Amino acid sequence: MTEAVADFSRRARTERAWWVAAGLVVFGLLYPFLVDTLQSLPVIGDFVPTTGSMVVMLILTMMALGLNVVVGYAGLLDLGYVAFYAAGAYVAAWFASLQFDQVTLHIGSAVDGDLPGIHISMWLVLIAAGVFTTIVGILIGLPTLRLRGDYLAIVTLGFGEIVPQFVRNADSLGGFDLTNGTFGITPIDSFAIGGFVFREQDNKDDLYFWTAIGLILFTVFCCIRLRDSRLGRAWIAIREDETAAAAMGVPLMRTKTWSYAIGAFFGGIAGAFFASYRAGAFPADFYFNISIFLLSMVILGGIGSIWGVFAGGMILAYLNIEGLSTIGSKIQDAGVEFDPTKYQFGIYGFIIVVMMLFRPTGLIPERRHKIELEEGVHDTPFYDVQTEGALTDRDMSDD
Repeated sequence: MTEAVADFSRRARTERAWWVAAGLVVFGLLYPFLVDTLQSLPVIGDFVPTTGSMVVMLILTMMALGLNVVVGYAGLLDLGYVAFYAAGAYVAAWFASLQFDQVTLHIGSAVDGDLPGIHISMWLVLIAAGVFTTIVGILIGLPTLRLRGDYLAIVTLGFGEIVPQFVRNADSLGGFDLTNGTFGITPIDSFAIGGFVFREQDNKDDLYFWTAIGLILFTVFCCIRLRDSRLGRAWIAIREDETAAAAMGVPLMRTKTWSYAIGAFFGGIAGAFFASYRAGAFPADFYFNISIFLLSMVILGGIGSIWGVFAGGMILAYLNIEGLSTIGSKIQDAGVEFDPTKYQFGIYGFIIVVMMLFRPTGLIPERRHKIELEEGVHDTPFYDVQTEGALTDRDMSDD
């Protein structure tokens, strides 16, 4: 009877979660039509983000979900995730811009056919960016994922620093300009459907927003399917106890590399999309703080939790893009000279510290991870087992 009640309660919670998710999707699709009305509301209207800000928030959240595959599922601390973001952005720059004006190649692009450079449809470029960053993830993962814990974090940090330095200085590789150095590559082609070019429309932010909604839904779907797959269970086994997972036959290197590659895939797609939206790829965008910012999203939402990371990502991204500046203007209007944007990373750090003290499982914790932190495994030390066994044997002999 108890099991039946528990099963019914679990199904009810799952159904409610899916209804909430469906409501959020509908609200998201209608958001461009509602944003003006929401911004006109008293008190809260000033805190409603614009559609353009929502595009950036969704893309940062997509990257956080990709990082969650590495950190939350497989338990691998990655401090260099910005490398995949940069790689995806430069794939878009190489295949959808004037950068290589020595050739003229157009495949499915809506730009003028006489325009020099490589111009491939941005929809194809998204796929190319995902594939390229997957390969980069494998190449980086193979030599680094043999390490554990702090050593792995330091090595991934190193790769995260190498890639921005490379794109900043790769404007003269044997006389060949690959990245245009510190100036970056701009303009990058817009998304288009046939001859309908997003950037040429008055509602271009709305079009990019709906495309970002599609990408985030694709990411969430893949994350759910991966979590419930055999590979996902292997990742969780490694996260909980790597030695025990290896003893049970889980191939550690191959399984870890898959997590790194799949996380890189989503980071690359997000980077390519964001480069198209900004119409450029600039080395100054790919600094170390972005990796820490994305990791903070994962921690805030709940390590391993898809919905938690989505919530944490949207909250921190909003604060970074509009929230802190809006709060600062309200504070200054009240006569207090304080600008929270000057202390943004200190504020994010304070939020994470508070979360670790009062809710270490995150805003929306993953069930298994919550049990691990709150209940523990209640293992009995080997010495105590021996002592208890000796006492039991003695009591039996006394009887």
